[in-house]
Amino acid sequence: MKNPAPILGLRTTVYPVTDLVKAKDWYSQVLGVAPYFDEPFYVGFNVGGFELGLDPDTSTLKPGAGGAVSYWGVENADREWERLTKLGAEPVSPVRDVGGGIRVATVKDPFGNLFGVIENPHFPNTEG
Repeated sequence: MKNPAPILGLRTTVYPVTDLVKAKDWYSQVLGVAPYFDEPFYVGFNVGGFELGLDPDTSTLKPGAGGAVSYWGVENADREWERLTKLGAEPVSPVRDVGGGIRVATVKDPFGNLFGVIENPHFPNTEG
């Protein structure tokens, strides 16, 4: 049975990093696994069915406290982006394709917290 809720569950936490190679090596050691997705623009690790991502693009979000974003699974990123902004969320990063049919967006909730949404057809636990 499909989950009728607009938010499907936690999927991904992404850390902005200034040195992707060093970060990939460090997190590989910390997590004890190699990344399942390894590109110059993003590295993703499957950790117990969830994703820890490393993003070298620090133009929007900077490394350090407050830089990490947790992404909540959605069926349609555009529809959810529109719904969140209508509910008063402030746009931070609009819906964008990050490769492989995966689409993400980030908003700031009314309390100043970053809230990410991710449409990921490859996520292993997409059934609600």
